Amino acid sequence: MTTMFHHVFFLKKPKGYREGPIPIYLRITIAGKRAELSVKRKIDPSKWISVAGKMKGTTQLARTFNTFLISLENRLYDSYLFLLREKEEITARSLKNKYTGESDKQRMLMAIFQQHNDQIASLVPKQFSKGTLERYKTSMSHTLEFMRFRYQIYDIDVRNIDHEFVEGYDYYLRVVRNCANNSTVKYLKNFKKIIRICIANGWIDRDPFAYYKGKLKGVAAVYLSDDELQIVLKRHLLSIG
Repeated sequence: MTTMFHHVFFLKKPKGYREGPIPIYLRITIAGKRAELSVKRKIDPSKWISVAGKMKGTTQLARTFNTFLISLENRLYDSYLFLLREKEEITARSLKNKYTGESDKQRMLMAIFQQHNDQIASLVPKQFSKGTLERYKTSMSHTLEFMRFRYQIYDIDVRNIDHEFVEGYDYYLRVVRNCANNSTVKYLKNFKKIIRICIANGWIDRDPFAYYKGKLKGVAAVYLSDDELQIVLKRHLLSIG
């Protein structure tokens, strides 16, 4: 599905503004998310048409100024078409970065997961147990296997992880891996920690676990009769005798 974008030129008053020319900004909006940048021009607010996003008048100065804004629009559309042709993710941020020529650095899931596990390993046994490290290693392995199974990929930009990814992972663990409910929830909990790291660092701006409702189920206790308990104790004594 094609992601449409909207844009507008507007005046952005600096902090403490009283009078004089005001900087003009370009705002890009895609799917409710915004990105803004300065066009490096200023104008007196009395000469600006807010609704149209252009300079008032038909003077040579006004025509030249508005032609400049049109050239920026054309450049923005060229950037948008480039992202479409290359089948790259189109967001307000990625379009802005393409327009300005800034790099939009990818943050890949497996590298982040591995770095996390390396940090855990360095803290064994001071802060974490070997069992904890093994659980995260297993969780990372399951995550990789899920991506290969579902998407035929070996890694993913963390910005592309969404609710569908989480629900698909849950289904994979339960049905394909045949994991029990509590094992599934625990693996997803380990994976969620990696997502929280990404959110905390600003690498993703939404929580794909926001609507995930995985819950641990209580395990019913099994009570032995006196005779059964005696049999278990005798077997245990024989095994260590």
